[in-house]
Amino acid sequence: MKVAVVGATGLVGQKMLQILEERNFPVSTLIPVASQRSHGKTIHFKEEAYLLRSNREAVAARPDVAFFSAGSDVSLEWAPRYQDAGAYVIDNSSAWRMEEGIKLVVPEVNAATLSENDKIIANPNCSTIQLVVVLAPLHEKYGIKRVVISTYQSVTGTGMKAVAQLDNERAGVIGERAYPHPIDLNCLPHGGAFTDNGYTVEEEKLLHETRKIMNAPEIQLTATVVRVPVIGGHSESVNIEFRHDYEQDDLRQLLIKTPGIAIQDEPENNTYPMPIEAKEKDAVFVGRIRRDFSQPRTVNMWIVSDNLRKGAATNTIQIAEYLVEKGWLG
Repeated sequence: MKVAVVGATGLVGQKMLQILEERNFPVSTLIPVASQRSHGKTIHFKEEAYLLRSNREAVAARPDVAFFSAGSDVSLEWAPRYQDAGAYVIDNSSAWRMEEGIKLVVPEVNAATLSENDKIIANPNCSTIQLVVVLAPLHEKYGIKRVVISTYQSVTGTGMKAVAQLDNERAGVIGERAYPHPIDLNCLPHGGAFTDNGYTVEEEKLLHETRKIMNAPEIQLTATVVRVPVIGGHSESVNIEFRHDYEQDDLRQLLIKTPGIAIQDEPENNTYPMPIEAKEKDAVFVGRIRRDFSQPRTVNMWIVSDNLRKGAATNTIQIAEYLVEKGWLG
């Protein structure tokens, strides 16, 4: 199988290459793609060196599947060209997520909506992915009325420039900033650009993408996105109001049985999800599960996942694995 990775030198692109190898995805020919400034450089995959290619060269090679993580502008320009060359495109940017007719997929939740004709498939925002893995089974059983989300997001979600800013600040080095304020020893209630309604782009992604993935436009959601000085792993404080009441033990057992979820909820032993423990793991970790006594039929929980793995690269590869399993790819 010819596999193109567009944005192969970025944080998510590098993680895609790692996970392709870890999961033994059937790659016969790898076509790593990067921007012009990486021309002539190489990357390594399965102990072999590969020359970085341009998008034009990659399209000409007619890959079977192209994994995109190079930003919305690149995806909007080049995804249709890969599609026209016969490739499935699985895109990690925001370019296609809310586009009519484009599937937005988290395999544990809605892989069954895919068909052989879905040639461009959108990968959701990292904070959305870990959220809907947990919300979907709860909505099916109890019916979700409203969700209030506060996120605590790693600098890796912004990219290499943000990681460099944090590292520089910790080392006392003056360097280029990804954020308008210091991030070390600080929290920024600012994810993406602010919109006219006072929310940020990252907050609006959570709301709109969750409804689309779960096919539940009736769910009311509100969110505050916070960037924190953590390298690897997004955390979310989530308050969920149901239409039907629940027993906490039943709710816990439902989550325990849900693929992709790991429960860490023993507060008496100081056991709860933390980004430092979620790093380099593919599970969505859930803990601090407790009834909200301020109103009926409501539960609080804490959700953590590695945003570069399940929140981006792993979810992308899982979509491709589903295409292989169905016999559409490969």
